[in-house]
Parts: sequence; C-alpha cells; structure tokens
Amino acid sequence: MKISNIGQYTKEWARDFKPQITTIDRYIIRKFIGTYAVALLLIIGIVIIFDLSEKIDKFVDNQAPLNLIIFQYYANFIPYFVNMFSPMFVFITVIFFTSKMAANTEIIAILAGGISFKRMLWPYFISSAAIALFTLILNLYVIPPCNKGRLDFENKYVKQKHEALGRNIHYQIEPGIFLYVQSFSPFNNTAYNFSIKTIEGQQMVSKLSANEAVWDTTKLCWSLKDYMLREIIDGQEKITHGQSLDTAISVTIADFRRRSNSVQALSARELRALIKAQRMRGDKDIQLSQIERNTRWAMPFAAFILTWIGVSLSSKKRRGGIGLNIGIGIALSFSYILFLRFSQMFVYSGSLPPYIALWLPNIIFLFIAFYLYRIAPK
Repeated sequence: MKISNIGQYTKEWARDFKPQITTIDRYIIRKFIGTYAVALLLIIGIVIIFDLSEKIDKFVDNQAPLNLIIFQYYANFIPYFVNMFSPMFVFITVIFFTSKMAANTEIIAILAGGISFKRMLWPYFISSAAIALFTLILNLYVIPPCNKGRLDFENKYVKQKHEALGRNIHYQIEPGIFLYVQSFSPFNNTAYNFSIKTIEGQQMVSKLSANEAVWDTTKLCWSLKDYMLREIIDGQEKITHGQSLDTAISVTIADFRRRSNSVQALSARELRALIKAQRMRGDKDIQLSQIERNTRWAMPFAAFILTWIGVSLSSKKRRGGIGLNIGIGIALSFSYILFLRFSQMFVYSGSLPPYIALWLPNIIFLFIAFYLYRIAPK
C-alpha cells in the first residue's frame, strides 16, 4: 500500500465531505452512542459481579466496610475499567449496529439515496470523536484520582500492605549528587547503609554515609543515625562523625514505597514531573512512567481507527449474519488490546522508545483500516 494512495483518498474524502448534520446522521449517531452506553452498562455489571465473587473472601477477612467497598473501590473501579476496554466496546458497538443495519438493507438504501460511503462515515466519526474525547478526559483528569482511591483500598483490604523494593538502590537526586541505599524496609520507613556522594568533574568532594536513615514523618526529612561526613577541601580530607543528623534531599519516602502501578494514580502534571526526576536519577522505573504517559494519549485515538475498521467490515450483508461480524469484531478488538500490551515489551527490552512502541498498534491498525475501507462494498 503506497502512502500516495492514502493522500489521494484523503483528497477525495475532503471533496465529498459535507459537514451539515442530516436526519440519517442523527439516526446513526443515536444508534452508535446508545448501543455503546448499553454495552458499557451490561459489561460493567457483569465484571463487578465476577470481581465481587473473587474478592469477597478478602473483603470479609480484612473487615472492609461496606461503604468503602461501594464508594471507594467500585465507584473508582468503573472509570478504570471503562477506559481499559473502551476500544473493545467501540468496536463491538460499531460491528453490532452496523451489521444490523446491513441485514435490514438500511445501508443499501442510504447508498442508493445518493449518499457516498465516505459521507456515510461522517456520523460514525462524530460519535467516535465524542467517545475519544470522553476517554481522553477520563485518562487525564478522572482516572488518576480514582485510581488513587482504588489502589489505597486494594493496598489496605485486598493486597499486601508493604512491598519489597529490592536492594542496592541507586539514584542521581541532582546533577552531580548520587544516592545509594543497600536496602529499604517499608515496615519502619528505614533505609540501611545510606550514602550521598557529591561529584565535581571526576573528583568526589564529599560523602555523607550512615548506618540507617529513618524517614521523619513530622519534619518530612531523613534522620541519619550514626553518620559520617567526609569532605575534600583544598586537597585536605575532613571527617566528621555524629549520632544523629537531619538532612533534606529531593528523595522522599514515596520514592521508596512506590508500587509499579502507583503511576496510574498520578495526574498528567505529576507524571511529567516524575519522569523528569526519574530521567535525572537514572531510575529504571522510568519505563513504567513513560508507558503510562503514552498509553493515556494513544488509547483515545483507537476509537477513530476501530470505528473505521468496524464500518468497513460490517457494512456488507453476510451469509453468516450478525454473529459472524461480531465474532470478527471481538477477535480484532482483543488483538488490538493484546498488541497494545505486547508493545510494552519493546519498551522494557529497549527495542523501541515509548512514544513509538505505544503508538505502533494505532499505526498498524490504521493501515488495516485503510485496506479494509478500500475493499469495502460502496
């Protein structure tokens, strides 16, 4: 498939494009949005029932209050679930009602009435644009605070309260200032074998080390126990010992206790700040943050692409009926979601940068959509 062909079809599309909303447009938009909303309500109800049956023992064992189960967990769970499977909902919605229109020869009547296939896609794209905007608003403004409440509930009543973060933690907390912690205990908020080195050029000018560094929740700083400060001043070494020392650095307790899924609870601004800090520190968890950031922007655009594929697939009346089209739609929508998850492996392996890997499913499915559109009966 040549890029020039896409440009030619884009020009033809622009020539046939008529922005006014007609009765048929309103009819298709109403069917699209209505079917999408009904599908969401049905699937969400089913998922909540299965999730409740799976976790009810943990709720009872951990004595989770009923009001928190409803308003902190499930009320925050619904936006997260809607966003995760929105591409599948959009695709199945388009496949379902468009196949039904084709089976009732409504599409034939529309095309016979002088409306081109390209013009018929206009109400579909209006609807998908509304859904994409809805999903983008969820991603940027609604889901992060919802995820915070949901994850707090899960950490308290479903999952373990503490999580080991491994050993030998290295951070560059500021240019030329490096932090090393041999191990961190989330039970008492204590970092063991704690040290901070200051490097100027190729020379170390100071090193502050301590057997323990305890996070002081009142002063919001690290309190060093049994510390030693080694300084190089004009070629002379100066060593200072002490029993206790408060020190303020840009690394807080949250950096040590952050779980892999905690980036889901960060706002867009907080996520950008975290990525900037992680890039400076050389933090290996920066991949999780970059994946989260690019996924938030990439997923809404899937509504346009999957809508295009869905219309192209289901606009023809098939011998297998609506069931065959729905089966094809489910297979393709699941393949998109799986491909989106699989593309994250390219980031972890270092094969592709996040802004390419997370947009790769959209790019590939865009070419699939264009191909299916070309061979669709018009």
